[in-house]
Amino acid sequence: MNEENPLDFSTILATSIHDIKNSLFMLLQSIESLDLADNLTEEQHKSFADLHYQTSRINGTLMQLLSLYRDEKKQLPVYIEENSVYELLEDLIDRHRLYLNSHNINVTIEAPDDLYGYFDLDLIGYLLGDIFVNALRHTDGIVKISAHQEAQYLVIKIEDNGEGYPEHMLDINEHENEFCNFNANKGRSGLGLLFARKIALAHKSKNLHGQISLENKLNNSGCIFTLRLP
Repeated sequence: MNEENPLDFSTILATSIHDIKNSLFMLLQSIESLDLADNLTEEQHKSFADLHYQTSRINGTLMQLLSLYRDEKKQLPVYIEENSVYELLEDLIDRHRLYLNSHNINVTIEAPDDLYGYFDLDLIGYLLGDIFVNALRHTDGIVKISAHQEAQYLVIKIEDNGEGYPEHMLDINEHENEFCNFNANKGRSGLGLLFARKIALAHKSKNLHGQISLENKLNNSGCIFTLRLP
C-alpha cells in the first residue's frame, strides 16, 4: 500500500454499507413477494415475517452507522421541510405490517390528520423506525404511537407494554454527553439512542433544538420514547 495514500477504512466501510443496503432492500422485497404465496402455512408466514423483521433491523443499523459516519465527517445532510406527521406514522406501521399481522401486535395511532411538522423526512423516519422496531421486539402485544403540538414543539411518542427500559438506558435523560449511553458491553448498546439524539439535535429553530427522552411506566407496564422537534 502506498504510504502517501493510506487505506481509509472508514470510507471503504461507508461505501460497503451502501452496497449492503441495496442488497437488503432487494431481499426485503423478495420476502414480501414470497409471503404472498397461497400455499403457505401459518408457521411459514410467521417465519417470513421474522426474517423480514430481522432484515429490517440490520438495514436500520446500517443506516445509523452511515449517518454517524457522515456526521463525524461533517457531511450529514439535513433537509428540513414541512411534512405530514400522520402520513409519516402510517408509513412507519406499513413497513412492518408483515410482522404485526403474524405476531398479533395491536398498533394504534393517536394524531390529528392535519398535523404537520418541519423535519427531515428520511432521517426522522429512520429514527422512529429504529424505536418502533425495538418496541415490537419487547412489547407484550400493544404499541401506541401518538403525536401532538406542545407549545413550540412537535411531540411524537412511541410506547409499549413490555418490560421497560433497563436502568442504564434511562441515564440518557440526565446527561448532555451524546456518548454517555453507548456501551457495547451491555445487552442494549445504545447505538440507536446515540443516533436518535444526534438526529434530534440536528433539528434546530432559532434557540430551540430537538430532544429525546425515555421513561418507564408504573408497575413495569412498559416504556415511552419521546421525540420533541422545534
